[in-house]
Amino acid sequence: MIMIKRVYEPADPGDGFRVLVDRLWPRGLSKDSAKIDMWLKDIAPSDRLRKWFAHDPKKWPEFKRRFRSEIEKSKESVLTLKKLEKEKKKITLVFGARDEEHNNAVVIRDFLRG
Repeated sequence: MIMIKRVYEPADPGDGFRVLVDRLWPRGLSKDSAKIDMWLKDIAPSDRLRKWFAHDPKKWPEFKRRFRSEIEKSKESVLTLKKLEKEKKKITLVFGARDEEHNNAVVIRDFLRG
C-alpha cells in the first residue's frame, strides 16, 4: 500500500515507512521532528522541472507528463520504492508542497500503482 502525506502533518504509526520524495529538505523542520525513515531525493523532479512547474495547477497536466518521463529514467529509485512496499507492506510518500492534489508525490504514487 502506498499513501501520500504532507511532511508538516504529524507522523502517525499508521503511516508505515515514511519516504521523503522532495529534492529539498522541508523548511523549518528538523530531521527528528519530520520522522522520515528515508530521503529519496533522486526520484524527485529535476530542479529545472520543479522551477518550471512552480506549483501552478494550470501546468499540472504537462508537469505530470514531463515528470513521468523523468521517473521512467530513475529505475534504481523506482526499484527501491517497489522493494520497500513489498518489504514494509505500507509506505507513505512524504512531500512538502502545500497543494495536496498537484505535487510530485501524487505522480510518483500513481506511477507506482501502474
